Amino acid sequence: MARSVSRVVSLVPSLTEAVAVSLPGVLVGATDWCAHPGDLDVVRIGGTKNPRTDDIARLAPDLVIANEEENREADLAALREAGVEVLVTEVRDVPGACAELDRVLRACGARSRPGWLDEAESAWSRLSGTAADGPLTPGRRTTAVVPIWRRPWMVLGRDTFAGDVLARLGVDHLYTGHAERYPRVPVEELRAAAPDVVVLPDEPYRFTADDGPEAFPGLPCALLSGRHLTWYGPSLAEAPRVLDAALRAARR
Repeated sequence: MARSVSRVVSLVPSLTEAVAVSLPGVLVGATDWCAHPGDLDVVRIGGTKNPRTDDIARLAPDLVIANEEENREADLAALREAGVEVLVTEVRDVPGACAELDRVLRACGARSRPGWLDEAESAWSRLSGTAADGPLTPGRRTTAVVPIWRRPWMVLGRDTFAGDVLARLGVDHLYTGHAERYPRVPVEELRAAAPDVVVLPDEPYRFTADDGPEAFPGLPCALLSGRHLTWYGPSLAEAPRVLDAALRAARR
């Protein structure tokens, strides 16, 4: 039986969207970075890395939802010390994201799975992630470097959700075997790696047509929606189509 929950605070933008869409009215607080859905009207409690824990406690939530990578353990410990229950997610791949979303929504009081989550699982199940080719480049897989920050340059490394998303689309990023999950790599080394494509998402760093591609002359650059590449929520259902279209466009 679903538990009785009526007041939830989210510290993760993608989880905020998932709960707001699936359980309207349950959210009472969210971070300043929680931009979806656009009409979300809740108390803002600071950023993902610096939430105002006293303000959260004053909201008297039944549950706070967080992520082990996105939120700091010190803040979560402070909430627990204040008597607040905290659910922490851990996501490394698409199947894990779907499982964690189901767990979060049930913890927030959902009595059944939302339709968008079934649609997301169906959309991704059609992509094996292990085939010799993917939808981007039939006949072979595509290599990429995936900067997620500049000044200094940082890229996707090992064991990341976004890396798994790309792999399922037939794109292998070149630092997947790095010892760090988000290594700092000089841009000269990234250029010298000569990937088939440079993937530039618009978050966490907001790469744009005027900020990013100029650092990789002669290399195709794909400007991707960070919400579709890095979020696990309702956007997962359309992510394969949206990302594949952007990746194909970059290679033309």
